[in-house]
Amino acid sequence: MEAFQLRLMTIEDIEDVYKIETVSFSTPWSKEAFYNELTQNRFAKYIVIQYNEELVGYCGVWIVVDEAHITNIAILPEYRGLKLGETLLRKIMEEAKTLGAKSMTLEVRMSNIVAQNLYRKLGFQNGAIRKKYYTDNQEDALVMWVKI
Repeated sequence: MEAFQLRLMTIEDIEDVYKIETVSFSTPWSKEAFYNELTQNRFAKYIVIQYNEELVGYCGVWIVVDEAHITNIAILPEYRGLKLGETLLRKIMEEAKTLGAKSMTLEVRMSNIVAQNLYRKLGFQNGAIRKKYYTDNQEDALVMWVKI
């Protein structure tokens, strides 16, 4: 893991983050959305993970008062299975707690058992179900939460 480095996302990272986003999600966020997150959303924090000079993953969170909400987390397919998502999530949880968050939530596809297992490993519990949350196929989302 020494070769992997975590740091805050910058505007210069948007192109690489967008590449990760498009290979990871069927309805990816736009480059403009990431630009707005970094420049306009005072509640947003994004962390990237890089290997040598290559950006291989990122995670975003909104922190509002004492609640944190994971907006998105993704790792390039060829780097999955190396616990990088776990590393990112642990770091963003630590950041959120440092900034005063007491709990964290996220939505995950009902079919994404791998992600659900990671979240449970880090203490997340099942909450509500958001019916037809995902616009690409109308799949339900499982809301998960954890006290941090």
